[in-house]
Amino acid sequence: MSCVLTLNAGSSSIKFGVYNAAPEPDLLAVGLVEKLESATPHLVLHQGSDTTEHTLSEGGHDAAVIAILAAVTPVLAGRKVAAVGHRIVHGGPDHSGPARVTPEMLADLERYVPFAPLHQPHNLSAVRAAMVAFPDAVQVGCFDTAFHRGHPFVNDTFALPRRFYDKGVRRYGFHGLSYDFISGELDRIDPDDHHRRTIVCHLGNGASLCAIRGGRSVGSTMGFSALDGLPMGTRCGQIDPGVVLYLLDQEGMTSSEISGLLYKESGLKGMSGLSNDMRELLASDRAEAAQAVDYFVFRIRREIGAMAAVLGGLDTLVFCGGIGENAGEIRAKVCEGMDWLGILLDRTANETPFSQPGGVVSEGEVTVRVLRTDEERIIARAASAALE
Repeated sequence: MSCVLTLNAGSSSIKFGVYNAAPEPDLLAVGLVEKLESATPHLVLHQGSDTTEHTLSEGGHDAAVIAILAAVTPVLAGRKVAAVGHRIVHGGPDHSGPARVTPEMLADLERYVPFAPLHQPHNLSAVRAAMVAFPDAVQVGCFDTAFHRGHPFVNDTFALPRRFYDKGVRRYGFHGLSYDFISGELDRIDPDDHHRRTIVCHLGNGASLCAIRGGRSVGSTMGFSALDGLPMGTRCGQIDPGVVLYLLDQEGMTSSEISGLLYKESGLKGMSGLSNDMRELLASDRAEAAQAVDYFVFRIRREIGAMAAVLGGLDTLVFCGGIGENAGEIRAKVCEGMDWLGILLDRTANETPFSQPGGVVSEGEVTVRVLRTDEERIIARAASAALE
């Protein structure tokens, strides 16, 4: 029996999974290597009811991929890895769906490294490592930008001279694999509804909102890069371009220094001066931690209003991602006082959302759900489909 391997390389972690190759793949094992920025990353592998853990001897994405390949070898039990599916954050303007990755495509995707410097280099590095480890396997790229490629022009452009749009300077949107999975889950949960006006809040170390109508993205808070929109763990979110000019001209910072500031030193970590971990911020009694949480919530509420305007109303609001799925306090803060939009949270259900049918945590006109997203399953489906 053939298997597919999924690799989801982020800025500080790599998620991976092993599935039977099938139209709806069966999960055999799933794992995570986290704290890649440290000298001793941690690998966890779950196979059925068994969990194995160990600390790696060195940090970095390359060492993590090697450790993952060693960890999944016993899971394969002699079965062939027929396809490897990869999350690739940026697919540019041309990729609107999964695609077989060739050396030529890899070279082309290098062009988008400046657009997603925290993710794209690691995504492509994982592809190269898998090509070496599994030379006979089909390599399949699944692009976080693909779900948003059908945007109307007004949601796809900036008010710059048209030549920049033609060169690819446009709003791409991200977290598309997560939004694709959630859209499918909504259809599965209530196939007769079609969730005509839906906002999905993907809240984690990276965070964004997406407006979905008829199963397709019509608006996103993220734009040209994964910096825009909501404040994130270490990323600034929306910022006045004049601030960047000020940093260049008055602070004398280089573009590299500004990139490090906006991508790695800002967001919840920068505002709080404490951490990018929402759990630590909620547990802290420091005023700066509370202010960082308040700003995070404020921006989510503001963007919900904006996405509702894009949709012309709201039928469904979904929370997913590490914070969205697990931080009931954040969901409560976001939904408080939003009854003008039809959002009314069921406080009791919000405390134990995954025990509710369909994750429903509301009692108002707008159905509020908490759903576990599964980017790896989207990748596994695409990898399996490439074998047909």
